[in-house]
Amino acid sequence: MKAVLYYRGSLTSCNYDCPYCPFGKTRDSAATLAKDREGLETFVKWVGAQGAEGHQLSIFFNPYGEGLIHRWYKDALIALSTMEHVDKVAIQTNLSADLNFTADLNRDKIAFWATYHPGQVREDKFLAQCATLYERGIPFSVGSVGLRSAFAAIASLRTALPEDVYLWVNAYKDKPNYYTAEELSYLSSIDPHFAINAMDYESLGKICNAGRNVFYVQGSGLVKRCYKDRGVIGNLYRDRLEGLSAERSCRMPLCDCYIGYIHMPQLGLQDIYGSGLLERIPPMGVSQR
Repeated sequence: MKAVLYYRGSLTSCNYDCPYCPFGKTRDSAATLAKDREGLETFVKWVGAQGAEGHQLSIFFNPYGEGLIHRWYKDALIALSTMEHVDKVAIQTNLSADLNFTADLNRDKIAFWATYHPGQVREDKFLAQCATLYERGIPFSVGSVGLRSAFAAIASLRTALPEDVYLWVNAYKDKPNYYTAEELSYLSSIDPHFAINAMDYESLGKICNAGRNVFYVQGSGLVKRCYKDRGVIGNLYRDRLEGLSAERSCRMPLCDCYIGYIHMPQLGLQDIYGSGLLERIPPMGVSQR
């Protein structure tokens, strides 16, 4: 089976203090960190055995908090990127960690989803981290939440980044009708695909690859069809992919997040993002400004 696995362990700590995030500036206990490490190492070991089962996998880490400040996430990226049956491994990160470990990554299989948080990090410091990835030939996208207070910082970052680095803007959806028509146009001038994210998609009862060849794995091994659907469809280590996979229509009324709606085949987003769909990197040649 060719499958996508999203992984989220027990980690709930972050070194940033974003006002809209419940995990800002939190610290996990030693017991929680040990549990997170054990869960991740078990997952990596399981992935390693899947080549013999004939599976071809893509892995995306989206932890609550920042994973790369912990060594076991760096080790996991290195190990997974060198596995023949792993097509891709990506992680959502604020890029605050030391990036020396990236020298050991397989650049053909790794990708970074880097999130810029104005007010939490200086632009020049964040850009220096981006430059490290760029100079090492490691694919990455950069993005930020499109709060009005961040407009100037996002525009400045777009000017400073290399032309061929895609900068995405996540629409702020906590307040309905947050943007004026002029603001929507302005953000689309920075992110040519902003209009895709600015929408919510009616999803109830519609076909989605989630639960068929896309799975959301928790540190304990419990698997959900989708990260927003609390229903558990099985256990990765007990049921295996064959036992988990089934055609499942969506149980949620709306899908409003990139990592969810990209798996709705009727939207055709594979045609826009191509092989960079998972890590949000559209093909070269897409206008970035």
